[in-house]
Amino acid sequence: MKDKTLVGGIAVMVAGAVLIGVVWVLFLQPAQTPTAPLTAVPITLPHDSQYTIFEIVPAESLVTFTLEETLRGLPTTVVGQSRTVAGQIAVDFADPAASQIGPILINARTLLTDNEFRNNAIQNFILQTEAYELITFTPRQISGLPGEITLDHPVNLEIQGDLTIREVTYPITFTAAVTANGRTQLTGSASAQLSRADFSLQIPDAPGVANVSEEIHLAIEFFARSVE
Repeated sequence: MKDKTLVGGIAVMVAGAVLIGVVWVLFLQPAQTPTAPLTAVPITLPHDSQYTIFEIVPAESLVTFTLEETLRGLPTTVVGQSRTVAGQIAVDFADPAASQIGPILINARTLLTDNEFRNNAIQNFILQTEAYELITFTPRQISGLPGEITLDHPVNLEIQGDLTIREVTYPITFTAAVTANGRTQLTGSASAQLSRADFSLQIPDAPGVANVSEEIHLAIEFFARSVE
């Protein structure tokens, strides 16, 4: 009888230790910090081209993701944000249809919501940012480029490309509006819907959290400045 009690006690202790370890890894382990400053991937262009290269200014840009969940019984809109975004845009003012957008990089370690436990779960379990620090959108096609650019007038675009989160790459389309503020600045916004299932983004079983939406709204408000 004593042996059974001892074995039962050991089993409870082991289960408790495992549970504590899981809670630590998912919700209490400190979030990672960026390994290095984020820099844009240069766009490769012909040497004799007349493109103007614009580079996103992180401090004046914002990436946002939005989803819905039930938190402690209450419907909750979750908003995560980051200013750690980088990318280049090449504009040909003489032939706007030839303009290009380079890869857009986001440091996943800097995507934060208003809840520290949620942030740790996102980084340590959902996005696994220790191994996969960057989220990358690689544009493949731009639709809606005009034959002529009117300064200070927004241009509506659709940008098709591949979004990579962790080791999964899936095509998505951003709806965007971009304005050339003179020939030295670009401002704009872009948004897209993505499905968690397409990127194998699993939600950990957390007390008080339920009904996390399958769809995620991803958006960027950006300011880009011309570079020499």
